Amino acid sequence: MGKVEENKKQKKDLLLKTAFRLFTEKGFSKTTISDIVQEAGLAKGTFYLYFQDKYDLRNELIVFKAGQLFDDAHRALETSHASGFEEELLFITDYIIDCFRSQHALMEFVAKNLSWGIFQNTVSDTGFLTSQKFYEHFLESMLKYGVHCDTPELMLFTIIELIGSTSYNCILYSQPVPIEEYLPYLHSILRQIIRIYTDEKI
Repeated sequence: MGKVEENKKQKKDLLLKTAFRLFTEKGFSKTTISDIVQEAGLAKGTFYLYFQDKYDLRNELIVFKAGQLFDDAHRALETSHASGFEEELLFITDYIIDCFRSQHALMEFVAKNLSWGIFQNTVSDTGFLTSQKFYEHFLESMLKYGVHCDTPELMLFTIIELIGSTSYNCILYSQPVPIEEYLPYLHSILRQIIRIYTDEKI
């Protein structure tokens, strides 16, 4: 990456980082584009080099934060002692939930938006290569452990939607129960989902 491209990336990352802080502190509706560029120390015209409007920035920010989350989860998985397809997915689940439990601002912003559409954007965007590696690892893990699944994307879709919705409600509102109480049930459900989508008894 050349100096010009690196400079552009740094400015865009700064806008995303500043917007995330303001959105979580002031709220999305109360944050203006002027607030963002002023806090970032950039000219207002710079904003429109990267985003059409505040909503466009928010959508990219959701993908950006989700990408970071999968990036971190993938790196943690590589240094873990998880062995087996089911064990790896449960490790990823616990890692994401632990992040949400310790970072409520991240959870409020991402968890309710952690959908398949967001995940697809994350792994297909060349700006999030490690997240792409996470998805590739998911597919490679099935081969490694001899797990056959005709529809791996559907299985991952189901898992991601479940983690996002249950985390948001159980952590933020303790509804229907706190996440600590629900986690064993979530693990059991995830095991059943894996069995439904695969031909192997893991």
